[in-house]
Parts: sequence; structure tokens; C-alpha cells
Amino acid sequence: MARLDEPVPKDVERLLATVPEWFGQPETNKEYIEAAQAKETWTVRDESGAVLGVTLVDRHFRHVAEIHLMLVDRQAHGTGVGTAMMTAIEADARARGARLLEVKTLGPSHPDAGYARTRHFYEGCGFLALEETDLWGPETPCLIMVKPL
Repeated sequence: MARLDEPVPKDVERLLATVPEWFGQPETNKEYIEAAQAKETWTVRDESGAVLGVTLVDRHFRHVAEIHLMLVDRQAHGTGVGTAMMTAIEADARARGARLLEVKTLGPSHPDAGYARTRHFYEGCGFLALEETDLWGPETPCLIMVKPL
């Protein structure tokens, strides 16, 4: 079950290493690890307490929450960890008065198959593509997705 947790930078570092094809840029990974010390953090843990998934959330305005990072251990892909975190975050966002959930991911104009799976996951959760931009530079198209709550 997903739960709001204390920052877990070491867990983020470990989980990032399990999925280098998604998170293979050392400078960006360093920023994610640092963000885990300050951002709202949700985790899914196994029976022993080991972290299987982490989501970092930003709250820019009362009416919107943003998924800053969603990360699931490769060994737990397809087991419902990401869905459990998303369900808990959505319920919490609604309870706090949010009306939109936002996420940014690699846009479909980039041929990366892993990110096609990522977009498919978010679409399955009810997110809609809003805009593809060059926010991250021309080689890394950013797709902004939103979900009405």
C-alpha cells in the first residue's frame, strides 16, 4: 500500500540504478536524489519494509498536484506498485482540494520504447496529453500530461 513517508534519498538512488534506460543521466539523477530530501514523498514497501516504489509530489497551487518523479524497482514492474502509489496520491490530492494531477515525461516524438510504456501507464491511469514542448531541450521533448480529479 502506498503511504506518505519521510524522505528516502538512498532508496531513490538505489531504485534509479535498477532502471538505467529510463534514468541514465547522472546529473538528473543527482537532482532526483536531492529532491527526495525536500519533496512530498510516497512509497510502497514490501513486507520487510524495503522500498519498492517512490513518488515525489509537488503542489504548485491548491488546485493541482504534480508527479515530479515516479520510480518503481525493475523487479516490481507490473505488480501494481505504480498503480497503488497513483491511487493513494490521487485520493490525497482530491482530499486536499486539488482538481488536476500533472506529470511530465518524454514526449512521443522521441522514439524511446521505454517511455512509450511510461506514457501508456499514465494514459491507463486516466492522464491526457496536453502539450509536447522543448522545455528540456530539442533532443528531449517534454510531454505534459494532466488528469482531471
